[in-house]
Amino acid sequence: MNEPTRRHPVTAPEVHQPIPLVMRPTAPIPVQPHAVPSVASVVLPDGRIVTGYAIDPVQPEPVAAKPVVSRAAVNIALGGVGFLAVCGGLLLLTTFISALTALIIQLITLAAVLFGGFIAVQVLTAGRHSGGGTTVNIRKAVIKRNHFHR
Repeated sequence: MNEPTRRHPVTAPEVHQPIPLVMRPTAPIPVQPHAVPSVASVVLPDGRIVTGYAIDPVQPEPVAAKPVVSRAAVNIALGGVGFLAVCGGLLLLTTFISALTALIIQLITLAAVLFGGFIAVQVLTAGRHSGGGTTVNIRKAVIKRNHFHR
C-alpha cells in the first residue's frame, strides 16, 4: 500500500547539445559615415574577448534661454491687474449697498410720517364728533351765582 504506483515507465533523460550557429558573411548595410557607432572590445580575466558597440553618454539638452521678464514678475503684474478689477467691482458694490440703505431709510421715514399723520388726524377729529352724547346749543345764556339759567 505504501509503495508508489508508477503510471509512466522510467526512461533515460535525453541530453541536447547546443549547435553552434555559423554566421555567413552578408553584404554590409549602407549607412551614413557619421551614424556608424564605434565598436569596443573588452578582454575578460579568463581570456575571452567581448566585442560590442560603445554606448555614447547621453548629452543633456541645452538649457533654454531665460526670458527677459521672469514669470514671477508677470504673475505679480497679473495679480495687480486682477486686484484693481476686483476693487472697482467692490467700489460699485459698496455704492449700490449705500444707495439701497438710503432708499430703505427714506421709505421707513415716509411710512412713519404717513402713519403718524393718520394717527394725528384720528386723534384730533375724535373730539369734534360726539359719540352718542347730547348736543346742547347755548344761546343767550346767563350764569348767576354758579347757577345756569336759560
